[in-house]
Amino acid sequence: MQTVAIEKVEHSPTLNTVLMIEETLEGAGEPLTLAELKRELPRKVMHSTLLQVLDYLQESGKVLLTTKGIVWVFAPRQEIEAMKNRGIQL
Repeated sequence: MQTVAIEKVEHSPTLNTVLMIEETLEGAGEPLTLAELKRELPRKVMHSTLLQVLDYLQESGKVLLTTKGIVWVFAPRQEIEAMKNRGIQL
């Protein structure tokens, strides 16, 4: 008889949770500490889920995790095009 190893599947955040966190960070306009971000979210998110989403957002270039807090840095495509039209070299 062969033994089958069962891997524990880690919980993944839902798309709604990721979008909620993105919208909160984008609308903040200033760096937020982790505690401030938790208070600003419209609904509670487990700490481990929040960290998982922040890792994803950092990897995708949407946020920076700095000593001052979490900063939204992503520029939508239309903003990039507007910068190019104004003569800003990218």
